[in-house]
Amino acid sequence: MTIEDLRDYCLSLPGVTEKMPWIGHKVYSGGLCFYICGKWFCFCDVDNFDFINIKLPPAMGEELRSEYDAVRPGWHMNKKYWISVCFNADVPDKEIKALVKQSYDIVVTSLSKKEKEALRTM
Repeated sequence: MTIEDLRDYCLSLPGVTEKMPWIGHKVYSGGLCFYICGKWFCFCDVDNFDFINIKLPPAMGEELRSEYDAVRPGWHMNKKYWISVCFNADVPDKEIKALVKQSYDIVVTSLSKKEKEALRTM
């Protein structure tokens, strides 16, 4: 998977925006975050594009870590809810996209009724 593939896929989901919130930071300046209604569901480092962080239910994260070598606890995130998925390893790109979609769906369920209604009109 390339950064362009990930970006195109994330931006194809309803209501998704992107931002690089740490531009100028000495360590994280290449961080690209994908948001739905101001809440992030996926991020990566465009300067060193070797993994992404995504949000999943705790049990699912544990299951994936036992199934794939490329799935690890979320880098710099709450390790109960976030995982890191390394690219070019044992997780197929199709599965990575499915996990990104699940992360998106989890965040959408946490949105307010008003925010969810706004998404339906997009």
